[in-house]
Amino acid sequence: MLFGALAPLVPGYAEEFGLSKAGAGLLVGAFGAGALFGGVPGGIAAARFGPKRAVLAGLVLLAVACFAFAAAEGPWALGLARFLQGFSSTTTWAGALAWLTMAGPRERRGELLGTAFGAAVFGAIVGPMFGAIAKEVSIRATFAAVGLLALVLAGWAASRTGAAPERKQRAGLGLALRDRGFLSGLWLNMLPALLFGLIVVLVPLRLDAGGWSALAIGAVFLGGGLLETAVNPLLGRFSDRHGRVLPIRAALAGSVVVAIGLAAARDPVAVTVLAVLAALAFGGFYTPGMALVSDRAESVGLAQGLGFGIMNTAWAAGNMTGPSAGGALAEAGGDAVPYLLAAGLCALTLLASFRIRLRETPGDRAPSERRADASHSALR
Repeated sequence: MLFGALAPLVPGYAEEFGLSKAGAGLLVGAFGAGALFGGVPGGIAAARFGPKRAVLAGLVLLAVACFAFAAAEGPWALGLARFLQGFSSTTTWAGALAWLTMAGPRERRGELLGTAFGAAVFGAIVGPMFGAIAKEVSIRATFAAVGLLALVLAGWAASRTGAAPERKQRAGLGLALRDRGFLSGLWLNMLPALLFGLIVVLVPLRLDAGGWSALAIGAVFLGGGLLETAVNPLLGRFSDRHGRVLPIRAALAGSVVVAIGLAAARDPVAVTVLAVLAALAFGGFYTPGMALVSDRAESVGLAQGLGFGIMNTAWAAGNMTGPSAGGALAEAGGDAVPYLLAAGLCALTLLASFRIRLRETPGDRAPSERRADASHSALR
């Protein structure tokens, strides 16, 4: 929610503090920078001390970050608070995903992760509208309220039954970093974060230039997020039954088309339609990519918490690079430049998915393929 909350506030902060597109991109990207630094420590905490403790630590830190944002009076203070919000988010995220994975059945992993990611997308849905309402009511009061909510959630999480710290082989990390499937899963979380970071900067500025209000801009992200929330559990279930690769390829192909469309679009209505479609296309490889990371971590003996922590670092790298580099490129050469580069990255990734044979575990493949493998083994 806090990542998306800044979208309708970007034009106001740019005007208030005299920020260029590059400066606005740096402010948005501060969240991703914090997440980048917090990903691995959060994963280590989840693996060593247990997912529940990692979640509690992240929520308390999140509350502090929200109180700091509410009290900030300049761009540097805002950026520092956003950095701390991002740092806390990856600690909570690593613990929460490890907690869910360890508690849920293996054969429904994609569906469960898709449902969890749908909840995250729901936060992204609320975020822009929350930011728009904060601008109309009081930014200080609304962000302070989120800080209080984080403390309430920490208290609730403390009352739940936690999962024990994981015991995995020491060689798991090295094996994971040499595993094509694990590395592919990391990239498939980094790339959409980069793409979403790009549109969070450029779409609001384009719509603001077209005379759209903060509430209208928030509504655009609301519509896209609603679709993404509904689709992700279905994508996860589909990947459980038919393998992780097929939905990834479909999402990549759609992302190429949408990114090219955004590069050509100038009319605010066209930008709005494409931004909503981007939520489906860009978000379409998050869930199967997350499941792929979890599957491969399990296969090589890497703790789920640490695997998700590394995944968070990859996501954060994209989250930080997308808005900052996208804003700078748009300022230097126009909005079409970063969009076309994004389309190129998606196209190259799609081609690579056909050229690189991923080493899949049985859980990564379709049930029919697993049954064929089982029959073949029995005959042998």
